[in-house]
Amino acid sequence: MLHINLGGAYGFKSISQKLVSNRTLWFVVSDILFLFIYNIVFRGGAMRSSGRIQKKNAIVTGGGNGIGKAIAERFAKEGARVIITDCNRQDGINAAEGSELISYCYQNVADEKDWRELIKFAREQFKQIDILVNNAGILATETSQALEDTSLKQWRTIQAVNSEGVFLGCKYGVEAMRETGGSIINLSSIAGLIGSPHLVAYGASKGLVRQLTKSIAAHCGREGYRIRCNSIHPGIIRTKMQDQVVTLNGGDTNEKWKDRINMIPLGEVGTAEDIANGALFLASDEARHITGAELVIDGGMTII
Repeated sequence: MLHINLGGAYGFKSISQKLVSNRTLWFVVSDILFLFIYNIVFRGGAMRSSGRIQKKNAIVTGGGNGIGKAIAERFAKEGARVIITDCNRQDGINAAEGSELISYCYQNVADEKDWRELIKFAREQFKQIDILVNNAGILATETSQALEDTSLKQWRTIQAVNSEGVFLGCKYGVEAMRETGGSIINLSSIAGLIGSPHLVAYGASKGLVRQLTKSIAAHCGREGYRIRCNSIHPGIIRTKMQDQVVTLNGGDTNEKWKDRINMIPLGEVGTAEDIANGALFLASDEARHITGAELVIDGGMTII
């Protein structure tokens, strides 16, 4: 007699039948057993993650909200321990709350002293750093970023966070990982690939991130550090920053949103989770032979 209780998860009741007398039942049961064993052995269980970065240690800057938060949560779901940083203490605390794998550390990415303290804290927590995501960034500090309206003060503030912050992250990240190897992921933008006349300071900062990424990748390769460095270039993503984009330079925000969606060949705005999935791939061993690359996640905006 074969007796299997499949329970409510599959919507079946108990199956009890002589196996030899019912070939149909045998095929049904064997398929279910195969799926059960596959989930346990190869995927770690149907209700658990596949552990693509299991036991790896990661730092995600700007992890208090938006894309950074989504990346941290995705990494933790796949088995990594994560330190998120943010200059907004409450956002950082809230993002880490309730997770055993995510912790928060205050950081201003434009402050070199904060980078030294962060790396020291991470080494105390982890001993080894495997993944660094340079995500923290700002869009604007004034209501317009057209060339004639952009003040030198706004320009310098954006470069300090978006450009110098990533430079410092790569500098101290490479120093921390050069003995053990790892993955550095820099968040750029499609504004770093194409002209952005309405965002001259922001676009310039993201262009620097793209170029810096390639230089870091080449340097680490030549030195034999086993550190991969890649950039991600999001398009229009539903975040607070994108809400800020449509308010710049005035005009009807609803009409601006419609216009922006019409620019996307796939016809829809991306999500922070879309970017997190890309970051997960670059952080994992699946991307072991990828460095200096640009991962564009924009729904096709840059192909037309």
